[in-house]
Amino acid sequence: MQARSPLKLAVFATAATALLLTAGCAGKGNKAKDTAFVARDVDTLYVAAKDKLDRGDTQVAAALFDEVERQHPYSPWARRAQLMSAFSYYVARDYTKSIQASQRFLSIHPGNRDAPYAYYLVALCYYEQISDVDRDQKTTQQALDALTEVVRRYPATRYAADARLKIDLVNDHLAGKEMQIGRYYERAGRWLAADLRFRNVVEKYQTTSHAPEALYRLVETSLSVGATEEAQKYASVLGANYPGSEWYQKAYKLMQKHAPNTAAR
Repeated sequence: MQARSPLKLAVFATAATALLLTAGCAGKGNKAKDTAFVARDVDTLYVAAKDKLDRGDTQVAAALFDEVERQHPYSPWARRAQLMSAFSYYVARDYTKSIQASQRFLSIHPGNRDAPYAYYLVALCYYEQISDVDRDQKTTQQALDALTEVVRRYPATRYAADARLKIDLVNDHLAGKEMQIGRYYERAGRWLAADLRFRNVVEKYQTTSHAPEALYRLVETSLSVGATEEAQKYASVLGANYPGSEWYQKAYKLMQKHAPNTAAR
């Protein structure tokens, strides 16, 4: 099994805490047998689904929660079962079904008191699927959009508080992707294309850990095209905001070498 990245380590615990549930590794129960159509009263069916979830048999649990709604669509338990189904799919890492179940819950019960958690669960599903910076970052952007939606709709909730923390991590990830592309263009001598990527980091992700390097790279690309004044500007900004960083020290030496009369101070 592939190890999870640090970006994702806290997500499972957060979701589990939200519903006060503990789930272990998925069991190998006979899903067809456990979820075959058998008319059962709502209490029995819901308790069976909850028992499967508590035992870690998350896929069967999700299917049983779906049965609660299918067999008893007008029961008060049906609404809760929809959200529990979404959670079960999330724990099973079936993120597509979890998102679908959460969005269906929201479409039917948009004003329900559990709506904030449903939005949060959608965001977690995208967040869990964030890939490393070598890959396409479509899912990362979806995670950012979903987390931002949680904060926008429910700013005073605990879900928004956690979403804000994750937004910072997602932005750092997106900035890392911009830096990777920018460095590639710079190595290829495509100074203007590199410059655009580094400026994106400085303008859109200025609070991330990549901002100091982005400013330094802008000094490099500006000097490469003979824009000494631009290089000086970026070096000055770097010095003012990150005076003790290695990137400022490198920028200072670079300016002394290529434009000693305007070297950053």
